[in-house]
Order: sequence, then structure tokens, then C-alpha cells
Amino acid sequence: MDKKLGLIGYGNMASAIADAIVKSEALKPEEIAVFDVSTKAKKKASDLGFQVEDTLRDLCRDSEMLLLAVKPNMVASVLQEAGSSLEGKPLMSIAAGVSSKKLKEFGGTYFLRVLRIMPNTPAMVGEGTMVLCSDTDFTAEERAKAEELMAAVGIVEWIEERHMDAVTGLSGSGPAYVAMFIEALADGGVIEGLSRPQAMNLAMQTVLGTARLLQEKGLHPGQLKDMVCSPGGTAIEGVKTLEAGQMRHTVMNAVVEASEKSKRLI
Repeated sequence: MDKKLGLIGYGNMASAIADAIVKSEALKPEEIAVFDVSTKAKKKASDLGFQVEDTLRDLCRDSEMLLLAVKPNMVASVLQEAGSSLEGKPLMSIAAGVSSKKLKEFGGTYFLRVLRIMPNTPAMVGEGTMVLCSDTDFTAEERAKAEELMAAVGIVEWIEERHMDAVTGLSGSGPAYVAMFIEALADGGVIEGLSRPQAMNLAMQTVLGTARLLQEKGLHPGQLKDMVCSPGGTAIEGVKTLEAGQMRHTVMNAVVEASEKSKRLI
């Protein structure tokens, strides 16, 4: 085994994770191997200095640790194709909705150790939330290495696997909700006469800055809302409208529905 990490699949999320790992210097490009059926993906990986393996089995045999980064509906066939090359391997999986139990079943009779991870798309700019399952059969050393690698991509949280569907509904799906809110915020500015670029810049920075303020000052969101809402002022009028539209109820339901969908994926 001459590679520290083998990527099974090299789509947007896998490439973002690999890029962040290299930028953080947790691994060098030559310590990462890639297998993907896409010619475009293979060329991209090769151009970045990663070793592109000819077969999935070669990748698994040559890598100390594996990252499974394929669509949920492809997991079974990919692991079955890997076959005996998975024997004894530590496998990290970012496939949504595919439990550790299912991953091991798909691996067949071969001894496979699994660590489920739920990333989200801000990982593409090094600002992801990387949620790792604490009930894993990785060794202590492998857990530490997995945490080191994922910390290069964003913040790391360890949770019990029984909460993984909730994570999928919240941080996994959450960027879509936030993007919709930003778009709606900007649309409101456009209605009031701002140009589209101005409105988008103001909306994006407002969301980014608010999140940073809450994070760095340790404020409860309700505290920050009260700080902005002066008596008889403009913000409290806007808050009244959002409450009338049941914004919080709708967002909570979005998380719940996405979580329930995650339970039905596989």
C-alpha cells in the first residue's frame, strides 16, 4: 500500500475534500489515489497530481484508507465490484442514507470497517460541516486520522449514527434552504429598486456576517434578533411579516421532511 487515501468516485464533493486536504498539507497529492469511470474526472484528478487507478480493486489494494463518494444507488454495485480488495480496509462513506450496516452487507463476506460521514457543499470552499459517526469500528488511530483529514474541509462534529438522518436534513440539505433565503432577501431588495448585483452582494454578506457574529460572540439567535429590532422600528415590522408567513415552522418542517427522506433512500 503506497497511498494514504483512495477516493472511490471523484465528483464535486470528493474533489472538494481532496483539494482541501492537500491545501491543509494533511496529505500530499502523490499520497492520494482516485478511481472514477468518468474520463473528465480522471483527467481532472491527474492534472492535480493524484494517481488515477485503472481499476477499483487496484485502488482499494493500494490505499491505506478509502473514501466512498458515489451516489447512494451506486453503493451496492461498487462495493460488490471491489470484492476481496476491501478485506480489512477502513472505509469512510459520504453516501447519504446508506447505514453502516448496509455498507457492511454490500461488502459481502469481507471484513470491512466503516465510518459514515455527512459533509455539505460549503466544503467546496473549506467551510463545510463534516459530521462523523462516533459508533464506528475504526481504530483510535484511524479515527484520529479521519478527523484530521475532515478538519481540513470544515468543522468536525462526532455524533451517534442514529442521528445521521437528522444531520442530513439539517446541515446536509441546509445549504439549499440558506441559498433560497438569500435569493428571496435579494429579490426583496430588487423590488425596492436595488440592482440585482447590489442586492445579491448585500444579501450574501448579511447572511455571512450574521452567522459569523453568532459564532464568534456566542449569541443566541433570539438575542441578535432583539438587538436589531428597535422599538417601533423597521426590523420588527419585517419580523412580524415572517412570523405571519410561519417562516420558522416552515424551515423546521423542511428539516424534518428531508430527514425522513434520508431514511427512505436505501
